Amino acid sequence: MKKYYTEGVCATEIDFEIDNGILVDVKFEGGCEGNLKAVSTLIKGMKVEDVIRKLKGTTCESNPTSCVDQLTKALEQEVGGC
Repeated sequence: MKKYYTEGVCATEIDFEIDNGILVDVKFEGGCEGNLKAVSTLIKGMKVEDVIRKLKGTTCESNPTSCVDQLTKALEQEVGGC
């Protein structure tokens, strides 16, 4: 599992695993537990590039980022952007 420390959101870290370009596991530490568990379940098994394309730029209230946007930053950092 890779670990990514978030910035500016309620979740403090994101642990994730990628295998052959597929997101096989993701866990958020902190944040809105129910919502982030649901998102994690929905995106498991997806291509990393699809997760980035769908979730990048998602904001939370007046915050310019969100927990799922932070996930896209972690994934881009790991795979070199899309």
